[in-house]
Amino acid sequence: MPGALQSRPVTIVGGGVAGLTVALALRRRGADVTVLERAPAITEVGAGLQLSPNAMRVLDALGLGPALDALSLPSRAVRLRDASGTEVVRLDLARHRPGARFRLIHRARLIEVLEQAALSAGVRIDLGRTIETPPDVPLLIGADGLHSRIRAALNGREVPFFTGQTAWRAVIAAEDAEPEAQVFMGPNRHLVSYPLAGGLRNIVAVLETRDWQDEGWSRPDDPANLRAAFAGFGGPVPGWLAQVDQVHVWGLFRHEVAARWQDGRMAILGDAAHPTLPFMAQGACMAIEDAWTLVACLDATSDQETALSRYQNLRKPRTASIVAAANDNARNYHLTGPKRLAAHAALRLGGRIAPGAILSRFDWIYDFDPVAETP
Repeated sequence: MPGALQSRPVTIVGGGVAGLTVALALRRRGADVTVLERAPAITEVGAGLQLSPNAMRVLDALGLGPALDALSLPSRAVRLRDASGTEVVRLDLARHRPGARFRLIHRARLIEVLEQAALSAGVRIDLGRTIETPPDVPLLIGADGLHSRIRAALNGREVPFFTGQTAWRAVIAAEDAEPEAQVFMGPNRHLVSYPLAGGLRNIVAVLETRDWQDEGWSRPDDPANLRAAFAGFGGPVPGWLAQVDQVHVWGLFRHEVAARWQDGRMAILGDAAHPTLPFMAQGACMAIEDAWTLVACLDATSDQETALSRYQNLRKPRTASIVAAANDNARNYHLTGPKRLAAHAALRLGGRIAPGAILSRFDWIYDFDPVAETP
């Protein structure tokens, strides 16, 4: 019975991308939605996001396309370079995937669009609410991120392990630039950068190290440490890093995809269900996909246990595959010695002979349509 969510009360823990997307999707189908957010205001540490077509199909279906287009840039290509700045291969998204909606956006702008849309639709957002134990409500959705208390309630205590990689994230002022992502690949480290709307440039730099850093995005660091780690890189990288005056650092930890996503009353999505390394640019995209599928399953039947079970069965295999692909990329970007030379030579040859074939490796990610899968 489509329309099963009409007037049903739903409580969401977490007001990030996952929580606000699922709140808006629920409200669009008539649910009575409350978001509990521990922060006194919904804000984001400055950072960029790449939104690929699989996520944009959901955001467009929620009516957010025009607002997001005004605050983002189209991503036209991915350019892979070696550490010197020499181009290895350019993957032309505009040519090989014409019409596909790849967008580059500041995370804070995405949050603002989602929050405004949710509030306008009638979602209640209760700020400053620290949740120590899951509230006793008929339907509770955990969108509470890496250290999710709802995941812990469903799965017990779990211990992630340090990958041996540390990442810095920074945003700098930038002149108008070609809207494309650039990846600089060096031994045991790599740097990704792309422009953002409003004259900004996002930088993420990853280093293999034995130093153990805290998990999370909010630990400030000295920009000199970032510059020292990438001192041997060429091309535009030295100029970009010279502009960095504020940077955050975090350790990259590997988590298993949650064994249990729901129990008939509670469900989890986004990072709470499947934290991922940032090497496929799919963390936020998976959360957005989750939100649509979870809501569609709930709206299709009044049997909540059946709906939540279907949601887990639909989402768990796909997210596990994407997390595994991100783990693989973590190795591919950091090759050393003969393996690095051979891999770069193969990419150069592939770029000349069949550049579309390189992109097609990830058709299964980008061509997926959550809206058609669960209307």
